[in-house]
Amino acid sequence: MFGMMTAADIASSSLDRIDLRILGLLQVDGRLSNLKLAEAVALSPTAVLARVQRLTRDGFIRGYEARLDPQKLGVGMLVFVEVLLDRTTANVFEQFRAAVQVRPEIMECHMVAGGFDYLLKLRCADMSAYREFAGAVLWQLPGVRETRTYAVMEEVKNTARLPVPGG
Repeated sequence: MFGMMTAADIASSSLDRIDLRILGLLQVDGRLSNLKLAEAVALSPTAVLARVQRLTRDGFIRGYEARLDPQKLGVGMLVFVEVLLDRTTANVFEQFRAAVQVRPEIMECHMVAGGFDYLLKLRCADMSAYREFAGAVLWQLPGVRETRTYAVMEEVKNTARLPVPGG
């Protein structure tokens, strides 16, 4: 599959099967204690701690966070928005990216190839809250010429887990 690491990629990145297993286990439960992790990969806690520290230092582990329930926090509506900018200059891209960074409703922003420039993923309370956000914020973002909104009716799959070979 395109984008997945091959065995050669993994070998050249100095990840062995134990590293991959550690990554897979931590991805499932980031709160797994060092002792439980050590038991699961059959190494000493000291050795596992050193590996986790190396994996973090080398950027394989970016950090840890809790996954919160959007419904319980009043932001149950998930929306994707295609954004087409009026000009595709470095300055407009930079201004748009900076404006998106400060909006907590916008969870993800991706520059994409194709018929539009950016794909946004955002959460809000309901359609009324989205309409207010769109008018007050989205359409006011630097360089926005056109948007297309896709309100999610059902989240069929929602995960942040990456495919880890052997993990």
